[in-house]
Amino acid sequence: MNDNLYRTMALDYGEVRIGIAISDLMGIVANGVETYTRTKNVDIDIEHIAKLIAERNVKLLVVGLPLNMDGSEGERVQATKAFVDKLLEKVNIKVDYIDERLTSVSAEDILLSADVSRSKRKKVIDKLAATIILQNYLDSNKRR
Repeated sequence: MNDNLYRTMALDYGEVRIGIAISDLMGIVANGVETYTRTKNVDIDIEHIAKLIAERNVKLLVVGLPLNMDGSEGERVQATKAFVDKLLEKVNIKVDYIDERLTSVSAEDILLSADVSRSKRKKVIDKLAATIILQNYLDSNKRR
């Protein structure tokens, strides 16, 4: 397979849900995959993500870091990195982190402007946030 043809996956890791998005093979367009509701067992969550990575030929993982507004790292960043470290025990994949500040706000604005009901917003906001994270990453890191 052409080394330039692979998928990139983005995660918007949250306390309750994980938003997941995956790129096309050319690395141009981000597509939301799902909003995964976390279980009480992190190994089950890791297995779910690892399975998606294997099934979709993902070679690069982009993870949104929920930095504080002043750019510092807080507890949520540490939890996100710990999850990724545990995932890397299962899969061999390159990881890039990206500042995700305000992506959930952007996702909420998009859903509100589309007049999506509150109950439906809750189901898709994390997937949309992951899609925004991934599209921002793809736009700023065009493959050559």
